[in-house]
Amino acid sequence: MRRGWKMALSGGLRCCRRVLSWVPVLVIVLVVLWSYYAYVFELCLVTVLSPAEKVIYLILYHAIFVFFAWTYWKSIFTLPQQPNQKFHLSYTDKERYENEERPEVQKQMLIDMAKKLPVYTRTGSGAVRFCDRCHLIKPDRCHHCSVCAMCVLKMDHHCPWVNNCIGFSNYKFFLQFLAYSVLYCLYIATTVFSYFIKYWRGELPSVRSKFHVLFLLFVACMFFVSLVILFGYHCWLVSRNKTTLEAFCTPVFTSGPEKNGFNLGFIKNIQQVFGDNKKFWLIPIGSSPGDGHSFPMRSMNESQNPLLANEERWEDNEDDNRGGLSQKEET
Repeated sequence: MRRGWKMALSGGLRCCRRVLSWVPVLVIVLVVLWSYYAYVFELCLVTVLSPAEKVIYLILYHAIFVFFAWTYWKSIFTLPQQPNQKFHLSYTDKERYENEERPEVQKQMLIDMAKKLPVYTRTGSGAVRFCDRCHLIKPDRCHHCSVCAMCVLKMDHHCPWVNNCIGFSNYKFFLQFLAYSVLYCLYIATTVFSYFIKYWRGELPSVRSKFHVLFLLFVACMFFVSLVILFGYHCWLVSRNKTTLEAFCTPVFTSGPEKNGFNLGFIKNIQQVFGDNKKFWLIPIGSSPGDGHSFPMRSMNESQNPLLANEERWEDNEDDNRGGLSQKEET
C-alpha cells in the first residue's frame, strides 16, 4: 500500500515538474506575442502616419520575425540526439559489470569494451567515461543531462528558456535563435526610438499607444543587452570549437587534458556547427557534419598541418608577453 502511494506521489511530482518546465517558454511566448501586437498595431498602424514608412517597417519586421520564430521553434522541438546502440552495454556485459565488485576490474572491463569504439576522451582519473544511469560508454563530448534524464551527444547545456537540452542536434538552431533574437530586439529598438522621443517631447498625442511604444523600447533594450552578451559568448565558443561544458571543464584525452583538443582553426570550427555549404548557414535546417558520435581532433590535424601545432604556442607566447609588459608597467 505504502509503495503504491510512493509511486503515485513520485509520478505526480514528475508530472508537476514537466508542467512547470514550460513556464519559462510560456513567458517568452507571451512577451513575443505582446511585442508583435505593440509593434504591428500600436506603432505601425496607429502611431506611424506615413503609408510608405508603415509598409517598409512591416515588411522588414515580419521578415525578421519569421526567422526568429522559426529558429525558436526548432530549438524547442528538435529532440536531443542520444548515443546509438553500439555504445550501450549488451545484456551480458551489463550483468558482468554490475556483478563485479572490484573497481579495478570494472575499469579494465570498460577499457576493453571501449577499444571497439571511437572514444578518445577520459575522466579526470583517466578512466573510460561510463554513464551508470543509461548503462553506456559515453561518446566523445557526450554528457548525461539530469533534467532530460538521458545522455546527449555533444551536450552544451540545458536551457530552461527553450525547455530543451542543447546539443549536437539543435546547437545550430540555438545559435541562430540567439542571432535573430538580437536582430529582432535591435530592429524594434531602432525603429521605435524616434517615436519614443516624439512621445517624450509631447509631439504626439498621449493615447493608449504611447504606453505600448515606451514599454516596447524598454523591453527591447533590456533583452538586447542580455542576448548580445550570451550570443557573443557562444560565438567565442564556436570560434574555439568548444561547448559550454568544455569551457568550464577541460576535456581529458588518452594523452591527458587538452583545452584545445577539438580546435581545428577558425573556419573549420565554424563548419563543425554550420556545415560546409554556406547557403544553409542562416537557415534553420540541419547541416552540421557527422553523426555526433565522433569528432575530428586537433592532434589528428596537426600531423596533416604542422601550423596548427604552433598556433596555440603563439597564442600562449602572446599572452605571456602581454603579462610581462603589464608587470613591467606596474613596477
